[in-house]
Amino acid sequence: MLLTITTTHQPATDLGYLLHKNPVRLQTMEVAGGQAHVFYPEATAARCTAALLLDLDPVGLVRGRGGAAAEGFALEQYVNDRPYVASSFLSAALSKAFGTAMNGTCKDRPNLPHEALPLAVKVAVVSAPGPDWPRRLFEPLGYAVEIETTPLDPTVPEWGDSRYYTLHLRHAGLRLQDVLTHLYVLLPVLDNDKHYYIGENEAEKLLHRGARWLPQHPSVGLSPGGTCAIWRRM
Repeated sequence: MLLTITTTHQPATDLGYLLHKNPVRLQTMEVAGGQAHVFYPEATAARCTAALLLDLDPVGLVRGRGGAAAEGFALEQYVNDRPYVASSFLSAALSKAFGTAMNGTCKDRPNLPHEALPLAVKVAVVSAPGPDWPRRLFEPLGYAVEIETTPLDPTVPEWGDSRYYTLHLRHAGLRLQDVLTHLYVLLPVLDNDKHYYIGENEAEKLLHRGARWLPQHPSVGLSPGGTCAIWRRM
């Protein structure tokens, strides 16, 4: 799964300071289920894009489930959408890769995290019961939301679209810290299969990250099929 964050703030390469990731270096880190890679497809003074590529190992996911390999259909454990769909795996990777930025800290440019920047986010892909769900989650926070649908089978158009969407979010002026927090809390809400049990400790982390805006969100109390423990709890 791939997430990109783009800004046209001048100079746009300030994004590297905010994320604490050098635009000229590829950085790789171990995360739950695989590896996360951070790189910059473009980095100029006019426009800068940071990318987080999450590479999950389907076999490793099964081995890490602590005995769950005997449950359900044997093939389903290895052939599923877990390596491709933005979920709690991506939230965990965001926290590990950009945790300092999510906390609003920038040692070299301490005032920069407080600046509202023009930001565009692309997430490929999210899973949702319909295209309205991403809009219900992100539009109340001021984002312009664009949804790219994915056909079930391009060779059989009468089958219609799948439940997988490429999500585009744009905001004219927002702190990067807020954008990362929105993604961290809300992306797992769209997904119907968590990679770990969300207990009290994890729920408290989500509540802490969303403390400034989550209680006022109009969709609190809703979830597509009861998919997010934090949503049920609120």
